[in-house]
Amino acid sequence: MPAIFDSLVSHQHLSPGVAWRVAFIVPFIAITAVAIAMLICCPDTPTGKWSERHLAAQHNLQGHGITGDVVDVPSDLVGTKTHSPGSESPSMATDGEKMHFDATGKHAGTFDHEAQIGEQQMLDTARGEIVVKPTLREAMRVVLSPQTLVTAGCYFCSFGTELSINSILGAYYLVNFPKLGQTGTGRWAAMFGLLNVAFRPMGGIVSDYIYSKSNIWGKKYLVHFCAIVTGAFLIAIGLTNSHEKSTMFGLIAGMALFLEAGNGANYSLVPHVHPQANGIIAGCTGAAGNLGGIIFAIIFRYNGKQYGKVFWIIGIITIAINLTLCWIRPIPKGQIGGH
Repeated sequence: MPAIFDSLVSHQHLSPGVAWRVAFIVPFIAITAVAIAMLICCPDTPTGKWSERHLAAQHNLQGHGITGDVVDVPSDLVGTKTHSPGSESPSMATDGEKMHFDATGKHAGTFDHEAQIGEQQMLDTARGEIVVKPTLREAMRVVLSPQTLVTAGCYFCSFGTELSINSILGAYYLVNFPKLGQTGTGRWAAMFGLLNVAFRPMGGIVSDYIYSKSNIWGKKYLVHFCAIVTGAFLIAIGLTNSHEKSTMFGLIAGMALFLEAGNGANYSLVPHVHPQANGIIAGCTGAAGNLGGIIFAIIFRYNGKQYGKVFWIIGIITIAINLTLCWIRPIPKGQIGGH
């Protein structure tokens, strides 16, 4: 953006105010193009069409030598609907929405199961992990659960901090390093966002690796660890308020590592929480991050150019919230699926 701005001012002879407004046409075109490409090229879900989302679970069950009947699916997906006595869909099931399976006792052959669990347990897990349309009451129960509060609260801190810092970092650099000028400070500030390309996916990858070696608690501990270390970096940045470029840029890069990795780790945890209501959890978590950006931006707004002060304030808030949430179970007790 600074490069586009400079080009518009120097080559098109626009005033600085007009140049900044015109420069935003470029991200508008890029964002719109990506959105249209996603709409046209991407499937509804990672497993294919939304209407066929239950087929992946059925395929996995068959891979373990378990056959089951698919019930309550649209008539265009199966010729006839079958109902097995005693079969019940989980608490969030509704007619025409929940696809579930019943143990038949039939085996397609000899299979090497990854986990030695019973057929009915596998079937129950399949039921619990198929996304369904909830009622308002069921949706509110998910929204208000402690586990949703964990992912939302942590993302409030991590993504909220990132959004607010993105909006002021160039101005902060300009105050501490006026010789860099607007373009120079803008470029250094842009690097904070660019680090997302490496650090955010790294957080998800590390989270999945820890999960493979431990359990779901490992993912949750990583989220809190990243947040607390991020808070420590924020406090250090605010208290030192360094006028040395190497010190300031180094602290910002260190903070970005744990902040952005924490964002990735958080969304690695999200699919485990109420998997049958994954969209609700993802939406609440993302909304909390945007809310955090607004709250922290307001704090910056009312502290003028005292950017260092706001950094350590946000750091304390981040550590306090994560210490408050760290004791909550990562998934509800007795939850089917998501383990």
